[in-house]
Amino acid sequence: MLYSEKVMDHFQNPRNVGKMDDADGIGEVGNAKCGDIMKMYIKVSNGVITDVKFNTFGCGSAIASSSMATEMIKGKPIDEALQLTNKAVAEALDGLPPHKMHCSVLAEEAVRAAVKDYYDKNGIAYNPEDFRENSCAHCHE
Repeated sequence: MLYSEKVMDHFQNPRNVGKMDDADGIGEVGNAKCGDIMKMYIKVSNGVITDVKFNTFGCGSAIASSSMATEMIKGKPIDEALQLTNKAVAEALDGLPPHKMHCSVLAEEAVRAAVKDYYDKNGIAYNPEDFRENSCAHCHE
């Protein structure tokens, strides 16, 4: 089978889907090459991500990666959410096919983009290095 049971479960029953009108941070990322677009919304209270939602237009792996990423950062302090890596998302899904690893990269980037938006809106200083753009070259490691 190409996809793990966890990937199929998160694709068929995605967690935390939807739009958040009162989000504290919104991150939108996309990959023009594959057509996947992810939008992630976070609600933050006392430095902790209390709620998270996402909308993803893309393949099953992109939807599963978004769903898993939201599960992994919900209830976590922001600095911990920023440690989320695409590899951690892929591992939590029991693996992704090599040509679908870019989907987990998008999930990582969507989390970072939402946190950066939160920081920007609230005038919170951050290290720009923490938010540098990733190229998809590292998905094929």
